[in-house]
Amino acid sequence: MNSLSELFSLRGHVGIVTGASSGLGVECAHALAMAGADVALAARRGDRLGPLAAEIEKAYGVRAIGVQTDITADADLDRLVETCTAKLGLPDILVNNAGISPTGRAERLPRATWDDAMATNLTAPMMLSQRVARGLIEAKQSGRIINMSSIYGIIASSIYRLSAYTATKAGLANLTRQLAVEWAPYGILVNAIAPGWIPTEATEGGMAKPQNRERMEKSTPLGRLGLPEEIRGAVIYLASPASSYVTGTMLSIDGGYASW
Repeated sequence: MNSLSELFSLRGHVGIVTGASSGLGVECAHALAMAGADVALAARRGDRLGPLAAEIEKAYGVRAIGVQTDITADADLDRLVETCTAKLGLPDILVNNAGISPTGRAERLPRATWDDAMATNLTAPMMLSQRVARGLIEAKQSGRIINMSSIYGIIASSIYRLSAYTATKAGLANLTRQLAVEWAPYGILVNAIAPGWIPTEATEGGMAKPQNRERMEKSTPLGRLGLPEEIRGAVIYLASPASSYVTGTMLSIDGGYASW
């Protein structure tokens, strides 16, 4: 690692990004490709993946494929890893980005809503991570897993009623630490990113409300909401040789929101 390009280059690596049909998933895919990785894009909305894959290939000169995937279905996870391996090579970078954020009063939250959040936000990242890790361990190859947690994996929300979301994101944060400990001997580094208030397709509706936006901005030391592309640097860092001694940590991209 004697040059800037070597420090952050992902040439020769293969990544999987879930939830890649919109929002931060798109940014994560761009980040890996920008640094030189070939990328498998996974999401339920498969119609969006082809155009994004074509855009990425043209912009960065890497290979990209779309794989329509329901991450809560084991058979789909198997097919995702198998397709990625067959078309791009063994995945050694995984970004568990897909997630849902149901709202509702905790005392009235339906069991089905809770179960859906657990299945998507916590169980699916575990199931996909273990599939990727097994492949790497069998191949005696190192790798990187990046889990998309949230500032609400660290603190509670006073703006929205998010009991299921906060529980799953806190669980994902500690799962990150546990997997980091268990897989460190194999050279598989596991870290998490905790975004703050960043408008995306999934969140912009609530953030567009003046009263909500004002509260968010006043609660953020930098005094503004984040930009989706501001997640890219963290993804590249955690996937690249630059973070070779970093595992089991959570990197907040929140403008200082969780600091006070």
